Amino acid sequence: MEKTYTSGSKQLTVLKNVTFEVEKGQTFSIVGPSGSGKTTLLGLCAGLDEPNAGTVDLCGHDLSTLNEDQRAELRNREVGFIFQNFQLLPTLTALENVSVPLELQGDKKAISRAKELLEKVGLRDRVDHYPSQLSGGEQQRVALARAFSNRPSILFADEPTGNLDEETGEKVIQLLFDLNQDAGTTLVIISHDLDLAARTQQILRLKGGQIVSNQSTAAV
Repeated sequence: MEKTYTSGSKQLTVLKNVTFEVEKGQTFSIVGPSGSGKTTLLGLCAGLDEPNAGTVDLCGHDLSTLNEDQRAELRNREVGFIFQNFQLLPTLTALENVSVPLELQGDKKAISRAKELLEKVGLRDRVDHYPSQLSGGEQQRVALARAFSNRPSILFADEPTGNLDEETGEKVIQLLFDLNQDAGTTLVIISHDLDLAARTQQILRLKGGQIVSNQSTAAV
């Protein structure tokens, strides 16, 4: 798989000869320095962007055969996301941020499902609070609940602790792994944190847009 961008009259190669597979239910991390192509790779894997060469198979679907609407439908049905900057809707409460995506899918138990997940992440008493009334760690816990709300087959986490202090980040990561184990979801983490990566079962290392290693770890 390759990805290039045009910059003026030049072609900038962001990813080159990138090939790998993530097994169902596996915890997998992609690490590398800034500018190594980690976030670009995540976007390709999730169907948010298209490679210039090669193909991406997501949950049994060749993304090159799907149009934009079909890829969006696949993500809505099979994929969860966690972002560094939380990406919560500021005008919605914690409960609404988690339940609205479910309601848009026609889930009649959206509210009860959202409450259950918010309780799992320790926010039972914060369901009516808006993002501005929550700490960074609490906002990321709402994002965790939202990410797992549609019972995704695969979850992509892009620098999930990047905006959190070390202690809060550790609590969020533990919650992430606990929820993931309960749900049996495939987990792909994008990070520069090698300690976090070591907690996953497989580590893919990028440098200069190319894979320099792809190794199993002792994580279980």
